[in-house]
Amino acid sequence: MGNKRNHIIDIYCTNCNTHLYRYLKEGEGKLIKCYTTNILEDDTINLLHCPGCGEEFAREARYHNRPAYKIIQGKVYVRK
Repeated sequence: MGNKRNHIIDIYCTNCNTHLYRYLKEGEGKLIKCYTTNILEDDTINLLHCPGCGEEFAREARYHNRPAYKIIQGKVYVRK
């Protein structure tokens, strides 16, 4: 994957602190999208709503011809 820095992060719901994903993030910077192939652990059972509170946190999208979830800013937070 070139010179990109990849690392594993945990993604949580901002509203109720429920764990949503363990994710292999490519590169540095803010979390904008999650490529579906990089999701290592999915606690949402492939839904784009938090299983804890029901809040929608992402929408389906495509980036660089890859299926992804576009994160709704402010709905999730990340821990490394």
